[in-house]
Amino acid sequence: MYQAQMSHRPSLSWQRWTALPIALGILSLTFANPVLAQERAAERMLRTLTVTGRGIETIPTTLTQVELGVEVQGKTAEAVQQEAAKRSSAVVALLKARNVEKLQTTGITLNPNYSYENNTQRLVGYIATNTVSFRVDTQRAGTIIDDAVKAGATRVNGVSFVAPDPAIAAAQKQALREATQDAQQQANAVLEALNFTAQEIVSIQVNGASTPPPRPVMAFSKLQRAEMADTPVVGGEQEIDASVTLEIRY
Repeated sequence: MYQAQMSHRPSLSWQRWTALPIALGILSLTFANPVLAQERAAERMLRTLTVTGRGIETIPTTLTQVELGVEVQGKTAEAVQQEAAKRSSAVVALLKARNVEKLQTTGITLNPNYSYENNTQRLVGYIATNTVSFRVDTQRAGTIIDDAVKAGATRVNGVSFVAPDPAIAAAQKQALREATQDAQQQANAVLEALNFTAQEIVSIQVNGASTPPPRPVMAFSKLQRAEMADTPVVGGEQEIDASVTLEIRY
């Protein structure tokens, strides 16, 4: 009985020593997997290509942005302010009757007017200025400016050309599409030259589709009505610029 038990123990010991390397191997693999995963992730991140595409859309400017005003000089502040308000009301009434868009007051000023003689400053009166801005179809802009001057406007501070808001929005979307396609084409050309294949887009950065501010094309002050007869106003074009940056894994 005793011998049988002794002969059976070596078998148990052998099983334990045999199982130990297997357990250690499993444990080693368990700890190694996260490290390998991190290394592979780092490798994937390192193998990326960053390209920036650009898209430009040009659209006609069919609207004219106008800023004009009334300037009055006189002896007293009250007198010039009242006269400026009277003339401005007439100009605004005309513009409303012509159904202009985005009509708004842009400035009301009242300043002392000095003369300088023999290094001496002397108050000679006051200057009142009221200005308004509006937007109108370019085809009608010249006629409306002329009529506004006849109604009492004495200043044209600036005229600029813009495209309608819906046309700008549509052009922005198209410019973004072109910028995205341009970025993809650049990436494909580089990867093909290096015998690589694009795998996936890691990140997308839209840098916007901006429109440059309208540039003033002319400005007049203290206008003479005869000089403004049949004022020609001709529009132009407006550029919409967009860029898109892609980060592509290969």
